[in-house]
Amino acid sequence: MKLYLSSYFLGDNPTKFAELFGKNKKVAIIMNAADIFGPAKRPDYLKKEIASLAKIGLEGEELDLRDYFNDPMVLATKLQQYGGVWVMGGNSFVLRRAMCQSGFDQIAPELVLNDHLVYGGFSAGAVVATKTLEGIEIVDDPKQLPEGYDSKIIWEGLGFYDESIAPHFKSDHPESAAIDKVVTYFEEKEMSYAALHDGEVIVVKT
Repeated sequence: MKLYLSSYFLGDNPTKFAELFGKNKKVAIIMNAADIFGPAKRPDYLKKEIASLAKIGLEGEELDLRDYFNDPMVLATKLQQYGGVWVMGGNSFVLRRAMCQSGFDQIAPELVLNDHLVYGGFSAGAVVATKTLEGIEIVDDPKQLPEGYDSKIIWEGLGFYDESIAPHFKSDHPESAAIDKVVTYFEEKEMSYAALHDGEVIVVKT
């Protein structure tokens, strides 16, 4: 299993992400956590990330999970084309819903655990890789619903990483103050967690 869990974008040492890949350098960029923001800024957001991945030798393209809602078999075939996924930030609960409605949460774990797919993500993309989204409701509104999304709140993460993750900790980020409250929550509930400053990354290679 290969994981690259970042606080903010690719972090301070992005080549470590590229080093996790084998011959297949194609990366599916999953931006569904940002569906809460609407379509206006999406093209520029995507273009910037494709360029960042290209700088480290990776070929990124968007994989919009909304295109596969209720069509997991097609998504399963599509995911076979990639060497990894790069899951971007936004609302963790919206992202988790997208993973459920598309079947990503049923398809990707086997591919990741068997080293067919590198899992990389930042902020919300890192949060959903853990066992639970508990505590993240302090910073992300679990009831925020873009069009086409189910209202049911999913608290279970993908389970790739045992500790909960608090991104943007003590950083120059608009959510940093709320993340302090998330960390307090983790400590009060005696939950195991990793608090990441922007630029910091957790790399797992087993």
